[in-house]
Amino acid sequence: MPTQPLSLAAFARLPAAGDNVAIVTRRIEAGTTVRLDAGCAALTHTVLEGHRFAVKPIVAGEPLLSWGFPFGTALRAIAPGEYVANESILAALRVRAVDGAVLPSAPNFSDVLQPYQLDEHKFRSAPSVELAARPRTFSGYRRPGRRGVGTRNTIVVLGTSSRTASFARLLALRLKSLARLHPAFDGVVAIAHTEGGGQAEPNNAAEVLRALAGFMVHPNVGAVLAVDHGTEPITNARLRTFMTEQGYPLDNVLHQFLSLRGGHAPAMATGEAILRGWLPSVAGLTRTDEPLCELRVALQCGGSDAFSGVSGNPLAGAVAHEVIRHGGSANLCETDEAFGGEAYLLQNVRDLPTARALLATLAGFRERLAWHGVTAESNPSGGNKLRGLYNISLKSLGAVHKKDPRTRLDRVIRYADRMDAPGFYFMDSPGNDLEGIAGQVAAGCNLFIFVTGNGSVTNFPFVPTVKVTTTTRRHNLLVNEMDVNAGRYLDGEPMPALAAEMFELLLATASGQRSKGEQAGHSQVSLWRNWRQSDTSQLQALQARPEPDGRPLPVISCSRTPSIQPFPVWVNRGQWATELVGLVMPTSMCSSQIAQMAVARLNEGRMKHVWGVDRFVALAHTEGCGFGGESMHRLLHRTYRGYAMHPNVGSALFLEHGCEKIPNDVMRHQLISAGVDPERFGWASVQLDGGIAKALTRIETWFSGNLAGQPRNRASATAGLGVLNLGIMSAGPVGPATIAALVAVVHAIVAKGGSVLLPETDSLLANPAFCAALLGNSVPHATLAYGEPVEQAGLHVVATETEHWVENLTGLGGCGVHLFLTVAADAAQPGHPFLPVIQVAEASGGGALCGDDIDAFLPADPEAAQAQLLRVVEDVLLRRYVPKAGTQGFTDFQLTRGLLGVSA
Repeated sequence: MPTQPLSLAAFARLPAAGDNVAIVTRRIEAGTTVRLDAGCAALTHTVLEGHRFAVKPIVAGEPLLSWGFPFGTALRAIAPGEYVANESILAALRVRAVDGAVLPSAPNFSDVLQPYQLDEHKFRSAPSVELAARPRTFSGYRRPGRRGVGTRNTIVVLGTSSRTASFARLLALRLKSLARLHPAFDGVVAIAHTEGGGQAEPNNAAEVLRALAGFMVHPNVGAVLAVDHGTEPITNARLRTFMTEQGYPLDNVLHQFLSLRGGHAPAMATGEAILRGWLPSVAGLTRTDEPLCELRVALQCGGSDAFSGVSGNPLAGAVAHEVIRHGGSANLCETDEAFGGEAYLLQNVRDLPTARALLATLAGFRERLAWHGVTAESNPSGGNKLRGLYNISLKSLGAVHKKDPRTRLDRVIRYADRMDAPGFYFMDSPGNDLEGIAGQVAAGCNLFIFVTGNGSVTNFPFVPTVKVTTTTRRHNLLVNEMDVNAGRYLDGEPMPALAAEMFELLLATASGQRSKGEQAGHSQVSLWRNWRQSDTSQLQALQARPEPDGRPLPVISCSRTPSIQPFPVWVNRGQWATELVGLVMPTSMCSSQIAQMAVARLNEGRMKHVWGVDRFVALAHTEGCGFGGESMHRLLHRTYRGYAMHPNVGSALFLEHGCEKIPNDVMRHQLISAGVDPERFGWASVQLDGGIAKALTRIETWFSGNLAGQPRNRASATAGLGVLNLGIMSAGPVGPATIAALVAVVHAIVAKGGSVLLPETDSLLANPAFCAALLGNSVPHATLAYGEPVEQAGLHVVATETEHWVENLTGLGGCGVHLFLTVAADAAQPGHPFLPVIQVAEASGGGALCGDDIDAFLPADPEAAQAQLLRVVEDVLLRRYVPKAGTQGFTDFQLTRGLLGVSA
C-alpha cells in the first residue's frame, strides 16, 4: 500500500468534470489514502478495476453522476473515498472470485432509470454534419444495381430456417479450402441460425425475413444459395415473395433457391455443383477505387466494461464521425442499451419526428420485455458487472458514446431495415451482440467497429470487424484477437491522434487488409430470436407454474415385455454409460466456436486412442449472453450441469468466453449448490486465459492431465434395457401399428427398470391410444424440467416449452438420455452431436423420405414394427450400426428460450 496519498489522475478517471464518482483504472485496496479536491480520504473498501468511489460528499437522496448523468440515488450520506455499490453488484460479486477484496455488506445507492420525457417545445433540430472538402476512397467490390460496394467477396450458403442450419454448415465446410486457391475470393461461408424452423408462425417472422433478405443482397456477397425443405414457417418461396414485394435488388445478385429433396447426400452434391459453378465468376472479380460514401460502418460493443464509455466507445464514435464527414454512414443499435442514455442521444437530432421515433422504439422494446416479466435491468451480464457496470443506466451511458457528440442522429429504423442514405442511424435491436450484428449486416453495413472491455472475440462470417479494447492491460492479454488499443487514451495519448490512426486502419481493412478476427478464423451468427409472448395475458399464470417434481408417471403393467441382446456398458461415477466421450461445454455462444476448435484438435490427435474416451464433443449453441428472464437462467444452469454430468460423459470441461451471463464462476457456484464438487471438471476462459490459442492449449493440457490416469477400458458389464434412458420423439402424427410398437418398447424398458422420456409437446402425448395403453385414465403431465437429470426411473415427460425438434433433442439429452428413437415425417431431422438418434418412418411415408437418410421403415403390422424397432435399437447399442444422421454429420444443438426467455 503506498505511503503517500495517491492523486486522482494516478489511479482513476472522471468521465465528466462535474461527476461525483470516479472510475478506478486499477484495483485499489481498502485503506489506501487518496488526494481529492475536498482533501485526503481513505478508501473504505477494496475498489476493483472499473468500479466507482465517491470523490465528493453525496447526501441521502442525491443522484450519483457519471458523464454528468444520473445512474443511482444515494440511500444514505456517502463520504469521499467510499466505494459506491448497489445490491446488484454486491450479489454479483458474491459468486465471483475477487481474491480477498474487502467489500461492503450493504448497498449505499439504489438504481435510477426514469423514462425520458421529451420537451417538444424546447426541441431544436440540429444541422447536418459538415462534409469533408476532399472525400477519401477505399478499394472495394462494386456490385450492380443498388447493392453498393463490398469490402469482402464471398459465396454464402444461407440456411433459410434453422432446419437447414446443419446442411448449410456442412456444405460450406466441404468447400472451405477453395478460398486458398483464389486470392480475390474470401471464401464460402454459412449463415446458419436458430429461427423460422418451428411448427408455428413465429412472432419474429418480419425480423427474420428482413434479415435474410438483407443478407442475400449484401454487397459483400458475390453469390448466395438459399436452402430450405419447403415445409417450414419461413421458406425460400416466402422469402423470395417478400424480397420481390419489398423491392430488394435480388436480380442483381447471383443466387439460387434450393429445396432439399431426394435425400441428404444428393442435395449436398447438388449444392456443391451450384457453388463450384459460380466460383469462376465470383473469384474473378477485382477491387476498384470507390468513394467513402459507400462505407457503412456498424457500431457494436460486447463484453463492455466501465471504460467502454471513456476510451473505446468515444474512439469508435470519433472514427464513425469521420466516415460520415466523408459521405458514409454509421449504424448504432442495441435498444435496451439506450435506456438511461436518451438525454445524450437526443442532444443532436435531425428533427422532431426522428426524436419521437427513437423514444417510440425504446418504449416498444420495454413493452416486449414486460410481456415476459423482464425489465431493462436484465441486460447487464456478470462480466459487465464484474468490470464495473452496476446497472443498465451505467451501461447505457457508456454505450451511447459510440455516437460522437458532434454527430447528428439522422434516422431511426427497424431491425434489419436497409440503410438507403448517408448519415447516422439508430436501429432497433436487442442488446445481444450477435443478434444486433445480424440486423446491422442485413441493413447493409460492410464493416464493423466492435468495442470490448472484457475482450469479446465475436466476428461475423462475411463482414470484417475491427476490435477495439478499452484498456491496455486487456489489450495486451488478448493481443492476437484485438486490433486497436483505446486504452492508450487512458494512458495519456490524445483522442484525436488515436482517431486519425484508427481511421486509416479502417480504410485499410475495408480495402482488404485482414482483421485479427479474420486471421483467427472465428465467426458466428444469431438472428433476433423469437419471443413467445405478445402481451401480458399469460404472464401471471406462466410465472406461477410449479416445477416438475421428478416423479415418473404411473405406467400400467403389461404381460409381455420384449427384450434385446445384452450390450456393453461402462461404469461412470456410479452411472451406466453406453459410450464415453470427453465434453467441452461452452457456457455461451461466444465460446462455442472455440469449443469446436478445441475438440477438432483433440480428435485429430492421439488422445482419444490413448485415453478412455471414444471421442471429444463440443456442444455449440447460441445462448448464455443477451437474454432476460429468471426461468432462462435456471434452464441454462440446469442444462449445462445435466450435460457435464451425463452418464456418457467421461470427462467434462466448462469453457467460458468471460463476459457472459453464465460465466465459470457462476457455474462453480451452481455446482456447489447442487452438491457437486466443481474440481471434477476442467475450467477454461477465452478472455482470462489470453485468447483463443492459449485457451485451446489450456483445454488440451487439462484433458491430458485428467484423462491420463483413467483406465483405458472401463467396460465392466453387459446389460439390458433396464439400464437405458431412451428418448422418444415424433415429427408428426403416426399410425396405429407404430403406436403399438412404441408402446411395447416403452413397456419393455420401464418394466425392466429403465427410463423413457418424451417432450411435453410431442404429438404422441396427444394420441389417445398411446396414452391409454401406457397410462390408462391418468393424464400425462411434465415430470422433469428441461435439462433436469433423471433420478427416479420410469416414464417421464419433459417440460421443454418448445415444439422445435432440435430444442427438444437438446433438452432431453441434458436429462440423461442415452439414445433417441424417433419417427420422421416429411423429412429426415437433425441428430444430436454425441447421442445416437435413430430415425424410423412408416412405410406409407416412404415416397416422401429418402431411404439413405432413414434408419428403418416400419411395416404396417404391429408385431413386425415392434421387432423392427427393437432390432435397430439393439444394433446401435451393440455398436453394429451407427444412425445415419451421425454418419452424415447431420447434427445440431440448440437450447430453447422457453415461454418467458427473451433477447435483451
